[in-house]
Order: sequence, then structure tokens, then C-alpha cells
Amino acid sequence: MTVIAVVPARYASQRLPGKPLLKETGKYLIQHVVEQVGKTKGLDDVIVATDDQRIMDACKCFGAHAILTRADHPTGTDRIAEVAEKLWLSDTDIIINVQGDEPEIPPPYIAELVNLAKDAPTDFPMATLATPLPADRADDPNRVKVIFSPSGRALYFSRARIPFDRDRTGQVQYFLHLGIYSYRAGFLRRFIALPQAPAEKAEKLEQLRALEHGYGILVVTVPTAHAGIDTPADYAAFVQRWKMIHTP
Repeated sequence: MTVIAVVPARYASQRLPGKPLLKETGKYLIQHVVEQVGKTKGLDDVIVATDDQRIMDACKCFGAHAILTRADHPTGTDRIAEVAEKLWLSDTDIIINVQGDEPEIPPPYIAELVNLAKDAPTDFPMATLATPLPADRADDPNRVKVIFSPSGRALYFSRARIPFDRDRTGQVQYFLHLGIYSYRAGFLRRFIALPQAPAEKAEKLEQLRALEHGYGILVVTVPTAHAGIDTPADYAAFVQRWKMIHTP
């Protein structure tokens, strides 16, 4: 059984164009992600999946394994599926999808998803992570929220504030969805054959395709985590944190 992490990376981000190649720390953002993911025990490889030659060239500079994909994929998951086919992965091989804007994802979190994928029940072909989100950040559409059942089954993901605190009790706990998934290659092949669903198109959240077609997603909570980088302000905050740690 092969276990790989695939990092989808596009140059043409609408909110932060050229995001993977930002380099204010002295390293490309995509390099930070690859190096962080590479610290995870149990991975056979870390691969960047991109449709842009500039990102391919950058990956070559720092020695990352990168695969050039088609430019017409609607989502990062569809891009990863092309990589799975090019690598001739078997249906039982495990893929960890780590978004290319998650440079601070803790390696133990990734390892936990690997273990979940190995033991996943048939009704949970996908797994992901969430962490508590302060209420004053819940209205930010760049922070994807998730609600889930007591057993961890995802009920919905949204860019909107969910659940809605109708009575304004101030007692609602919100959860931030982290940009990482685990699944086996066989499920990935089924997933990309599904038509995009209305909620996925509206929210621009590919995981909703799985929910709308009846597939279960297991949500595991972790105590804390930094959100992904979606805006210039997010990147500036990341650079500041990185320099505080690495400046003598």
C-alpha cells in the first residue's frame, strides 16, 4: 500500500494571484507547504500537482517532486485525480490532499488522517480536520466553517456563519475547516465521476460534492491550527510568525 500526499497548487488564485510563488520569507510559499508536509511520518512521497510551468520551475529549484496537470480541472481534488492516474495508484493506495496554502499544518495532524484512512469504515470514504473558531471570525467567507454530528459525520460546509445563532445566545461553538483530506485512490476515481452539485458550485467547496451525492465525510477535531492563506493579510501574518521564529 502506497501513502502519498498531494499538494494542488494553482497560480491563478482569484483572491491572491501567484500565491504559491510568494517569497517574502526567502522561500516560496509552496516550498513551506512541501517541507512541512514532508515532516510527516509514514508518507512515501509528497507531490505538487500544478497546471503552471512557473510553479513547476520553482519546485525544481528546491527539489520537490511536481507533476504538470491539465489546466481545465474545476477543483484541486480533480487535479489530484489526474496525478493518481499518472502514478498508476491502486484503489487501496491512500492519498492525503493538503491544500497549497497550508504552510503551518502540523505533521501529527496529517499522520492522524493517514491512520484514519487506513481504518476508515465504508460509510466514511473521506476524512478531514476542524478546529474551534472564535465567533468574531465566523463571518469571514475565506474561513470555511463545518458542522458535524456527535459521531463526527459532516453535515455541511459553508463560507457563511453556520450554525446560525438565531436567538443570539452567544453560546454557539463554530468550527474552522482545515484544508486537508484523506481518501483512497479508488474513492477518488468515483468522486471525480460525480457531477458537480449545486451547493458545490455556489460555495466553491468541492467537499460538498461528496455530501450531496450521499458520501460520508468524517470530521476529526484538533485543538488549534492556523487557517490557510487566502488573502494578502493572511500571508503577511504568516510571514510575521515565520520571522519571529527564524530571525536570530
